[in-house]
Amino acid sequence: MAHHHVLSDIQILVLDDEPDLRTLYELTLLREGYQVDAAGTLQEAWELLNARRFDLVITDMRLPDGSGIDLLKGIRAQQRRERCIVITAYGSAENAVESLKAGAFDYLTKPVDIKQFRAVVAAAIQGARNTAPAGDSAPMALMDHGAMPGHQGEQALARMAGDSLAMRTVRERIVKVARSMAPVMVRGESGTGKELVAKALHANSHRKDGPWVAVNCGAIPENLLEAEFFGAKKGAYTGATQDRDGFFQAAHGGTLFLDEIGDLPLAMQSKLLRAIQERCIRPLGGHQEERVDVRVVSATHKDLPAEVAAGRFRQDLFYRLNVIDIDIPPLRERPEDLPALCHALLARIAGESGMPVRQLPANAIARLASLPLLGNVRELENMLHRALALSDDEGLELPEAGPLRGESSAAAALDSPVAKPALPEDLQAYLDDKERHILVRALRETGFNRTLAAKLLGLTLRQIRYRIARLKIDAPDMQGENEDD
Repeated sequence: MAHHHVLSDIQILVLDDEPDLRTLYELTLLREGYQVDAAGTLQEAWELLNARRFDLVITDMRLPDGSGIDLLKGIRAQQRRERCIVITAYGSAENAVESLKAGAFDYLTKPVDIKQFRAVVAAAIQGARNTAPAGDSAPMALMDHGAMPGHQGEQALARMAGDSLAMRTVRERIVKVARSMAPVMVRGESGTGKELVAKALHANSHRKDGPWVAVNCGAIPENLLEAEFFGAKKGAYTGATQDRDGFFQAAHGGTLFLDEIGDLPLAMQSKLLRAIQERCIRPLGGHQEERVDVRVVSATHKDLPAEVAAGRFRQDLFYRLNVIDIDIPPLRERPEDLPALCHALLARIAGESGMPVRQLPANAIARLASLPLLGNVRELENMLHRALALSDDEGLELPEAGPLRGESSAAAALDSPVAKPALPEDLQAYLDDKERHILVRALRETGFNRTLAAKLLGLTLRQIRYRIARLKIDAPDMQGENEDD
């Protein structure tokens, strides 16, 4: 029983007023090699907690002298380091959400599946053991579950440059909430960096070595949604020649990031809600349910409460996904972040394109601060790509903002009250002509460097080469282009 020996220093407190269940949990944990104390009331639990520290507390929601939420709040108020798992009654989604909001690491639903019980306990212990305790000098916001970011987590946080109070708050909140299983919803305008926040949550969690799966909900055709999310068995539909995993199976043991969650149709919303609540999925054409262990992080630029009010988004799914929210303010509300952001973005762009790192002069940063930057950090990055592509030995200058400035100008053009031009007679020829014009302009601005031109337009090197060939653009071959794309 070497396993016993390894875990024998882990102390767990089990709190349940039903003696049979308490014994079942206790025996299960003892078999795993943990040290276990048990209590039947909140008072008994506090007597044990006041006597010593535990690694984990497992509590039922309903107790004779209070609730599991009271225990969670007490542990948090005393800044204790115990992780908590709450056991809720079947179908009481509100209690599960309330316990996660009150700081629980995770929850289980009665009747408890013992295999899942062991897995959730192991995850809580592993998470606690994988993160070093914070010293007394650690800021309060970083002391959640006694953990500080590791190297991987610090790198992910560093990508969110900016010293404004708003961005410091976002980074602190990420570290604070990363280490539970609570679903997180990231809100912000297009281009604010919602996926970066989601990646930082993953990198700072106990799941950092597990898979990271990012999904754009608005990019999947409606008839493929179920197979893409839950997988499909061989023969489930025409062309399904073998079993294939969906996003949930691929993210098992890790984090599933659902971007643009507001774009999911209602029928898929109810299937997603069930998968998150039951932690089970059924592949298309399958007869058996499969258990899945994923942490869900979602993102949206839509006003979801308004979507709920309009009947386009399920209230129960919103409630379930929005247990913890992180709001990213638009760039125009935090101009003091521009110098740090420009420095970080220019360093990254230069590193990716093999060019020397350049700095923007102060007058250029002042000019940026005066722009609306409706595309946020993404628009800023596009502008800096162009500035670097057009730079010479004299220094780095911002080009005049033109029609390539990103989504904000494109959106403005669409909303323009100017009389609309006549529809083209040959749509493909019209689009080809427009695409050829944009590609030639991007190539000229980058000295016909395909790698830089591709980055400028959000394409890979392979994609731009395909387009150059298809549109028969006469572009001279450049030496030293990055072939890795």
